[in-house]
Amino acid sequence: MPGFELFGEEERKHVNDVLETGILMRYGFDAARKGIWKADELEKAVIQTFGCQYAHLTSSGTAALTTAFAALGIGVGDEVIMPSFTFVASFEAVLSVGAIPVLVDVDESLTPIPAAVEAAITPRTKCIMPVHMCGSMAYLDELAAICQKHNLLLLEDACQSIGGTYKGKHLGTIGHAGTFSFDFVKTITCGEGGVVMTNDQAIWEKCDGYTDHGHDHKGADRGADLHPFIGYNFRISELHAAVGLAQIQKLPTILAMQRKNNQLLRQHLQQIPEVSFRIVPDPAGDNGAFLSWFLPTAELMQAFVAEMKAQNALAGHFYWFNNNWHYIKKWDHLKTATSLNTIHESQKVALLALSTQDFSVSDAVLSRCVSTAISLTWTEEQIHAKGQQMVEVLKKVLNK
Repeated sequence: MPGFELFGEEERKHVNDVLETGILMRYGFDAARKGIWKADELEKAVIQTFGCQYAHLTSSGTAALTTAFAALGIGVGDEVIMPSFTFVASFEAVLSVGAIPVLVDVDESLTPIPAAVEAAITPRTKCIMPVHMCGSMAYLDELAAICQKHNLLLLEDACQSIGGTYKGKHLGTIGHAGTFSFDFVKTITCGEGGVVMTNDQAIWEKCDGYTDHGHDHKGADRGADLHPFIGYNFRISELHAAVGLAQIQKLPTILAMQRKNNQLLRQHLQQIPEVSFRIVPDPAGDNGAFLSWFLPTAELMQAFVAEMKAQNALAGHFYWFNNNWHYIKKWDHLKTATSLNTIHESQKVALLALSTQDFSVSDAVLSRCVSTAISLTWTEEQIHAKGQQMVEVLKKVLNK
């Protein structure tokens, strides 16, 4: 699954280019860096690879989301509709700009149900943020239509689906803005990093300044830059960008390996009639990072998880229903509004209401689901052995 599985001479060369100049910061020190601008190069590579008009790198995927919200004008009191199944960074970014996360149920696509999204719209709703979880996409046609109908912004959290597409367009490039995470376990990695992608120059210019203390970056002298608005420090370093530059050049290879290994493992699980697979709105666009599948009941899936754990074989299989980081069931700190800093009263009221909100539809989906991470390093023999073990465990569980 993650690009770090293919680290090699390419990453070392790009990093050494930076180390030889001694300039680790992405801005300034023009003469000393001897023409080495890794962040600029990576942004150009993102634009070329994914087909967006503008890209701006950040220090993390969380910072990319926060930056995108700010650039889209989302702030205090605004509501952002998002799924109950995602990584905690999605709601952290919403809260960081003073906005309110409004969570809705997911179906077997593991993404928001369009009807649930539309039902959650209020006069305070400003943005719909689908999260393309585990390599695959949300119902983008339906969500885009809802946004157009209600004059809302569409922000794609594509942090887990780098390289995935929907009807020929790359995930993250379809809404008003989209984000990737380049953290250590993503499809391609910078170690830490992220990017905001958009086709709107005004949004890009705001991202460019917001991540660097409000610098307008319009002059040759960084010290003389103007500050048209308040910004923060969400900059990526040249070292991180150097790693990403090597990784993005490997993306076609990574995607091909993921998709091949995904299909080989799927062939094993297809032997079991009780196994079903996630809904993928555009099957050709799945990036293959995970094979997400279901059993008919929560009890059967829990028995599978328990038996795999007993055989010391659960690593790489994610039972999201009991996962601390990805599903609202375990987000007690969110539902109790536990924060080190004082949060806005409107946020607190909304968060406390989550503890009594009915997520039984999502529960019925996630309690029956496991996502198996696909390794780039597996041999066909290893895939066969893994698949056979999963099949034997499933037969044991189903025949009890």
